[in-house]
Order: sequence, then structure tokens, then C-alpha cells
Amino acid sequence: MIRVAAGARLHFGFQNLSLARERLYGGIGVALDEPRVVLEAESAEGVHCDDDTVADHAGTAVDLLGVSGVELTVAERLPRHVGLGSGTQLAMATLAAVAAAHDREPELRGRAPTLGRGGRSGVGVAVAEAGGFVVDGGHPTELFTAAPPADGAWTVPPVTARHELPTDWRFVVLVPDAEPGRSGDAEDESMRTVVERADPGIADEIGGVLLRQVLPAAAEGDRTTFGDGVSKLGRLNGAWYADEQGGVYRPPAGRIVDELSNDSTVAGTGQSSWGPAVYGLTDAEVVGDARAAARAALDAAGVDGRVVVTAPANRGLRIDR
Repeated sequence: MIRVAAGARLHFGFQNLSLARERLYGGIGVALDEPRVVLEAESAEGVHCDDDTVADHAGTAVDLLGVSGVELTVAERLPRHVGLGSGTQLAMATLAAVAAAHDREPELRGRAPTLGRGGRSGVGVAVAEAGGFVVDGGHPTELFTAAPPADGAWTVPPVTARHELPTDWRFVVLVPDAEPGRSGDAEDESMRTVVERADPGIADEIGGVLLRQVLPAAAEGDRTTFGDGVSKLGRLNGAWYADEQGGVYRPPAGRIVDELSNDSTVAGTGQSSWGPAVYGLTDAEVVGDARAAARAALDAAGVDGRVVVTAPANRGLRIDR
């Protein structure tokens, strides 16, 4: 029996969405220990799984690896379409499970495009590989333009910076009971609109924050500066998305971010990807207070939801036999 666990990821935003700059996208994000997807696998003849999405990924993985088949069980699930990278982590975990069941190397980065992953952001694939805080190099703008290329007609963006984060840092993750974030065709259409209208000046501001604040803080383990920096990245990205999501943050994330950012135990706040998930950066010593602040923020926004406090994951997906 093979057991594969892949944690969620936070996506702080992109470095550039303007066609006026040389590189498009360029994801920024971090791996989390929890929540996570956990798969159990055994070699088999044919593909056997009661989850249709996992079965589809497994069928593709079986073909890629040239193996007989697999039996898969989903032991834990990531919430879907809430901004935590469930699609990529599920695909990468499935590929790793099929490969491990047959003593093969998964080669996540090379095979991810065939599974439809890594087309814009490379963060999800990178954190599945090695965890940590990750910055990717994006794609040459002339290859993508406003519309994505055909499925699989890309390589996963290169990792241009990666740092392990201190083990005593904690992310408080709030998943409000709200409409799921955009995905699939709806996400493609929204991204096309955003890219066509994106102000290149915002990309220049993001570059400054990333280079002079976020990356040095990650390297030095400076939680306050790092938190402030990723909050700025989120707000700048939100200016690109405002027309598509109803504000710098999509409702009700904006109210939750405002409330959470007022708490002294939280060093940085923002919306992950399309949301509605919201994050705050805190410390292991004040986890109880940060959790209470998260609950109070949900109450102030008038919504219920799930709160998870988790460490950053400084390793990739885990494979146990």
C-alpha cells in the first residue's frame, strides 16, 4: 500500500499580468502542511477509483508511465475551488501515487502539462516537488498572450527563487462559507479580460516589493516584514482583478481581511488566488489568539466557515509505504 499526502498552497498573486512586459504571470506562493489531500494506492489491472476526477488523472498517469493500472482511495480531500490549489495538488498526488505503486519516478514537473497543470502559475507544481516559499519565472509573453495555449502545449515555469520558512511560523487559513472561486472556463475568461486590461505599472510596483522586501524577509526569517510584503502583493494583484471579482478582494474576503489585519497577533493578511480563502501570518506562540481573531473576523463578516492553523511545509508531497 502506498500513501501520498500533498498539502494545500497559498497563492499570493502574480508578478505581471500586462502584455506590455516580457514575462507573463510569474506566480508567488507557499506550501502548507494542512489542509491536505491523501491518497492510498495499490498496483492493479486497470484504473479503479470512486472519485471521477482522480480516476481521470490516474488514467492519464497510467498511460504516461506505461503501467498496468492502479486502485486508488481518497482518504482526505482538499476543499475545491476555494483558493488552496486543490486541482494541482490532487493531480500531482495522483501521479505520484500511480508512480510509487509501480516503483517509478513521477517526474512531476515534466508530466504536469499533460495533466493540465502548470499552465499559468508554476507554484502548485513547485510546492508539490519541494515545498517552501516559491517564486516562478512565468512564461514568455509572446507564447501566451491574452489566451492560454492549447492544453499541454507549455512547460511548467521555472522556479527562480525558493526559501524554506521558519518552522515556528504559522498561517491561519479561513475558508468562509461562500461561493467557490473561479475555475475552468470561467477562470480562463476572467484571466483573459484581466490580461487585456492590465496596467503594466502595477507589475513594476510588485517587482519592487518582491525584490526589496519579500525575498529578503524570507531569506532572513523576518515574519513581520514578510507578512507586510505579501499583503502588499495581494492588494496590488487585487487592483488588476477588481472589475472581475467585485473589488480588490472578492466578497466576503475583503471584510474578513480588514478585520483580521487589525489584530496584533497577525503580521500579514490577504486572499489566496480567487478566494474565498483568506490567510493571516502569525507565530506558534500566539496560535490561540490568532485562531480567535480569525473566528471574530468571520463573525464580523456575517459568515460561518472553517479555520485551520498550519505550519509552512518545507518539503514536497510525502510518499509513504
